[in-house]
Amino acid sequence: MTSPSASGECDLTVFWDERLTSYDFGPGHPMNPVRVELTIALARELGVLSGAGVRVAGFEAADDKVLRLVHEEAYVAAVRHAGETGLPDPRHGLGTDDNPVFLGMHEASALVAGASVAGARAVWRGETGHAVNVSGGLHHALAGAASGFCVYNDPAIAIAWLLENGAERVAYVDVDVHHGDGVQAAFYDDPRVLTISLHETPRTLFPGTGFPNETGGGGAAGTAVNVALPPGTGDALWLRAFDATVPSLLRAFRPQVLVTQHGADTHALDPLAHLILTVDGQRTAYAMLHRLAHEVADGRWLATGGGGYELVQVVPRAWTHLIAEAAGRPVPPDTATPDAWRELVRLRTDEIAPRRMTDGHQTVEFRPWSDGMDPANPVDQAIMATRRAVFPEHGLDPMLDL
Repeated sequence: MTSPSASGECDLTVFWDERLTSYDFGPGHPMNPVRVELTIALARELGVLSGAGVRVAGFEAADDKVLRLVHEEAYVAAVRHAGETGLPDPRHGLGTDDNPVFLGMHEASALVAGASVAGARAVWRGETGHAVNVSGGLHHALAGAASGFCVYNDPAIAIAWLLENGAERVAYVDVDVHHGDGVQAAFYDDPRVLTISLHETPRTLFPGTGFPNETGGGGAAGTAVNVALPPGTGDALWLRAFDATVPSLLRAFRPQVLVTQHGADTHALDPLAHLILTVDGQRTAYAMLHRLAHEVADGRWLATGGGGYELVQVVPRAWTHLIAEAAGRPVPPDTATPDAWRELVRLRTDEIAPRRMTDGHQTVEFRPWSDGMDPANPVDQAIMATRRAVFPEHGLDPMLDL
């Protein structure tokens, strides 16, 4: 089974500013901003950013009032102080191996948040159909602490902005290999926000949360959804897990806006995790989310980046596919990467760039959940654990395909 893109070209705004590469934890840190630089360069060279209906727009950094929609006032002050002095603040998770302090940290982090808020604003006000911020998706940051390479939680801030400005139901789908813990925590007790995270099991990966029994707090039961997948899960079984959970829950919840996080660290080459997806499987997931945005949210879709630490071979291709999908003009998988881009990769990283936009699959097939469960399959066991935990809260039967 394959999932088509939404038909036709789409109205898309890509929020980008070269200053976004200032979100930089320094040499040797896995989250090198060259990954977003190379993504935008690849999308530009392939003509994705100049296609019909596509705009590249600037934006303002999130101010303190916007940041405080999610983060504690004392934490925002601590980030600013650390970024001005270079001094660590362990109480707030600043100065750790994951989140080293760097000068200008507050300004760089607020800029990332500002891009996602600008996307949320444009989508909500009808100024654009879809919005993309590839520098965003910093989903681990908590109300009062940095965590997992994330200082300010831009997807949570964007969702909070939507709620402050009249949205009654927002859905968040996170396909990063790591659990979207910070976004879940921000809205765990809020029935207006449905958070769905598909990730490697917390038994083997940071942040150690995201079990199926984490389903939402008082008055919000069933609005936190976690699909915890075993190490070694590849394209077909990952897409089967998505098919078995996400569409039914989104259709039942009926969000007014769909916010998505697209960490590319599910890829087999990613050095920090243990799933084995290909760029082609990731591309297929983007198409499925695009189609669902039109089906359940009247096309209002804000897509962000996220994790992804294979900086050359994976992230630029994956997120260029994301931008192209959001534009309604997917890049054919067998497209050659442009010579100028491959030369830029050599100059910026001294690596050999991939030559094609595919890992070798024109289409990625998977067995839909409607074909029935295999009780002996660990992925099917994980799927059923999630369905049993949350489907009844939405009036859905976990034993049936709906």
